[in-house]
Parts: sequence; C-alpha cells; structure tokens
Amino acid sequence: MIPAPLHVVNEGLAFVIEVAALAALCWWGFSTGSGAVTHLLLGIGAPLVAAVLWGMFAAPKARFQVPLAGVLLVKFLVFAAATAGLWAIDRHTLATVFGVVAAVNTVVATVDRRALMHQQS
Repeated sequence: MIPAPLHVVNEGLAFVIEVAALAALCWWGFSTGSGAVTHLLLGIGAPLVAAVLWGMFAAPKARFQVPLAGVLLVKFLVFAAATAGLWAIDRHTLATVFGVVAAVNTVVATVDRRALMHQQS
C-alpha cells in the first residue's frame, strides 16, 4: 500500500484524468466528421457515452457492482478512446502523455486498492 499522502495525490490525479478523458472525447467529437450535426452528435455523444459507462460500472458508487476486471475494462475503453481521439486530431504528444499517465495511475490505484482490501480483511 502506498503512503496516505501519495494515495490522496493519486486519487486526485485519477479524477483529473477522468475529466480529461471526457474533455478529450469532446474535443475529438467537435473536430471530427463533416457538418454541424455530426460535430454536435460526436462532441456531446462520445463523452456522454463514456460518462454513462463510467457511472454504471467504474465509478466508486457505480450503479452495477462488477468484478475488478470489469471496472478495469471500462477504464481501459474510456482511456483508450480518449487517447485514440487525441491521436486522431493530430495531438500525438498529448495522446502519448495522456495514455501513459492514465495507465500508470490506473495500475498504481489498482495495486493500492487491492492492498487496502487485503489489509481490511
């Protein structure tokens, strides 16, 4: 388990990454497609779908409790879509940095949460 102050920092970073993923999907959506309707549908729809999936399966108070593998799958899908979206709009450096930071943060948070669960049992 990581020390308490680092745990708080990592959890805060996780929230920032989650919001950044929604922003990246929004940016991609409004930058993609042809025509105002497509921009609007993708710009609002992509982050909305990601937020609904997250809220249903990956959030701390998710509507449906799924095994850790399910939570990690949703996180992977949202973060991968955000990374791919940034890459698609030619923000390659930002996409790479975002993908690496999201992956490292998720791994650290998962290891930390599992250690906390074992400590409590």
